[in-house]
Amino acid sequence: MCFNSAQILRKMTEGDIKYGLKVVLSKIQAACSKRSSELQDVTPRLVAVSKTKPANLLVAAYEEGQRHFGENYVQELEEKSRSPIILTNCADIKWHFIGHLQSNKVNKVLCLPNIYMIETVDSQKLASTINKNWEKYRQSDSKLKIMLQVNTSNEEEKSGISPSEVVDVAKFVLNDCNNLELAGLMTIGKFGYDLSNGPNPDFICLKKCREDLCQKLGIDWKNVELSMGMSDDFEHAIELGSTNVRVGSSIFGARAKP
Repeated sequence: MCFNSAQILRKMTEGDIKYGLKVVLSKIQAACSKRSSELQDVTPRLVAVSKTKPANLLVAAYEEGQRHFGENYVQELEEKSRSPIILTNCADIKWHFIGHLQSNKVNKVLCLPNIYMIETVDSQKLASTINKNWEKYRQSDSKLKIMLQVNTSNEEEKSGISPSEVVDVAKFVLNDCNNLELAGLMTIGKFGYDLSNGPNPDFICLKKCREDLCQKLGIDWKNVELSMGMSDDFEHAIELGSTNVRVGSSIFGARAKP
């Protein structure tokens, strides 16, 4: 059962969430079996995107073994990460911020409990701000994981650096941001791509960005993740090498339209 838009008409139950999560994980496993031999030992991370969904449904997914959760909006991440039901029942939860992050809201994210990764760093300025402020909030000597968001589809309405900027921004993070760990590259890509036309060009572009980055900076490609793929295309993304997929509606059901 993959949840469709019609199901927004009824309230999702905790049982629905657990079933939806099992279905998604089985599809991830099936997609992994189709990957090239060099990718067979790389298990993709599932980030359950829970925006607009109540905390009890996140707890249901957590009880099923899910640990990584993603939120698009700072205020919603603040509310959920500090929710008593989350703090009590989800001690090992790992939060990914996956929305556009403005510099003036960086501290609101960095101070949150169990913040694990910011996937949407889209400029040297933002990277520098996060790096400077992480010293105030980090525990021990931990570095904050980040990804560089790449606008592979070159759409004006999307955030992200251009593919031609990836090497320079990555070099800046590696050399000048000692509080950050460059985990990889992320793209959203153009919505609704028709796979009958061949492999998704946005995913191919992100892979090429990683190849260039690793070649020019002397980095092992296995140390640079690719975050690509959402509910409608995560299986294809995994086949092409994604190590991090962001899935929401296939687990939690369709979101209500504002």
